[in-house]
Amino acid sequence: MPSYNIRISLANLRLDLFDGTRLVRSFPVALGKIATSTPRGDFTIVTKVPYPGSYPGGPLSVFGTYWLGLSKPHYGIHGTNNPSSIGHYVSHGCIRMFNEDVNFLARTVSIGTPVRIRPQ
Repeated sequence: MPSYNIRISLANLRLDLFDGTRLVRSFPVALGKIATSTPRGDFTIVTKVPYPGSYPGGPLSVFGTYWLGLSKPHYGIHGTNNPSSIGHYVSHGCIRMFNEDVNFLARTVSIGTPVRIRPQ
């Protein structure tokens, strides 16, 4: 049975998915700009919502194809309707991923998965 956990490096703009101590995949992300920095700390995934704020057949919202809400209210890991933002500090504190990456993550992890956000 997998024991997934997520580690996010603020300095490296990376989200790493681990099964125990084994790195499964590493993804580029966009993080919070200086005025609205991504919070540091230990959280868990508390919600998984496909196509948040979008409607079937319509354009994607700023949250892209999936929202993985964190135990810190109003923060989450989500897709984007602006893929050129990945690799930059541009968000309001959330962790943005390419839509195909957040879809993989959403299929792989469950509610309760630990998320550690660290400077390195």
